[in-house]
Amino acid sequence: MKTIKVKTASASYPVHVGSGLVAKLGREAEKLLRAPAAKIFLLTSPEIWALWGKTVAKSFAAARQPNVLFLAPGETHKRMGQIERLANAMAEAGADRSSLLIALGGGIIGDMGGFLAAIYMRGIDYVQVPTTLLAQVDSSVGGKTGANLVAGKNLIGSFHHPKFVFADAGVLKTLPEREVRAGLYESIKAGIIRDAGLFRFLEKNHEAVLGGDAAMERVISASIKMKAEVVGIDERESGLRMILNYGHTIGHAIEAATQYKKMLHGEAVGWGMLAATEISRRRGLLTDKDAGRIVDVIHAYGPLPRFRTSVAALLDAAGRDKKNKAGLRRFVLADGIGKAVVVENVTEAEMTGACELILNEARS
Repeated sequence: MKTIKVKTASASYPVHVGSGLVAKLGREAEKLLRAPAAKIFLLTSPEIWALWGKTVAKSFAAARQPNVLFLAPGETHKRMGQIERLANAMAEAGADRSSLLIALGGGIIGDMGGFLAAIYMRGIDYVQVPTTLLAQVDSSVGGKTGANLVAGKNLIGSFHHPKFVFADAGVLKTLPEREVRAGLYESIKAGIIRDAGLFRFLEKNHEAVLGGDAAMERVISASIKMKAEVVGIDERESGLRMILNYGHTIGHAIEAATQYKKMLHGEAVGWGMLAATEISRRRGLLTDKDAGRIVDVIHAYGPLPRFRTSVAALLDAAGRDKKNKAGLRRFVLADGIGKAVVVENVTEAEMTGACELILNEARS
């Protein structure tokens, strides 16, 4: 097991990476309880509980079994109505300020569980146990929590850090291959924006990485380490942390324009990175060679799902992106492999050209 420490101005906590961690969850969670009679709640999906429920239950003492709360999978359930339902269920079960919440699942479970913990009685402790690669390398670390509004994704939320994170590589073996590939796009992003060594490893070892085990654990650890460093410098996304959004502006726009039904989040980010890479190349921030390397790595971990929408729909959705401020469109570009820059002067013509490029590929 490898432990990566996240240190921010408001919190410090470990992220444990290894295999077999879920079987140790109860023992570690019980150490966090603030009172002898404190209650433990566990938010998960029915599908995840069917796979890991017995293992989780065995990890807790008989007298400390968690109260299990369920959230159906999918972006359509990442809404405030579900938060209210879950909070009511906790209140009816006697949750108080000493209670602990465990989020066991993918990114939606993690975001919703963290947000629920952030606002229940103005904040209770919680733990992240991400069960998808995407959540392990990205959303479970850094304290961002939230829910979607009709107007856009993650427009409501709070910063609330977990007490610890268990990134169990063993659970990834139950994932469909498509889910694993989708998660790897976030690791590719990590390499592009800040860790050239990780990018080279992904570039040269894609078969070993997709094969799992040691290569996969190396990718998970490196991705988390990169994010921990960025979050430690900029906890609240006032500066450096914005680079983590590479590929996300157009990625989120693709998700919105396709009603969150066509692709997984990581896949949308993959398309978004292709668009951001093209803008970076046209601006001369990336050489043709490095832009080609990025494109090749993204496709090596594909295939990306095809989709249809319009440039106008993508531009409209991108205009509602939460990174925009005071009418300025903030955009993350690659300034070479291993370095990124946030700009506020991406033109509509540049956006149009990049969107046309990926839409032509997506339709082919």
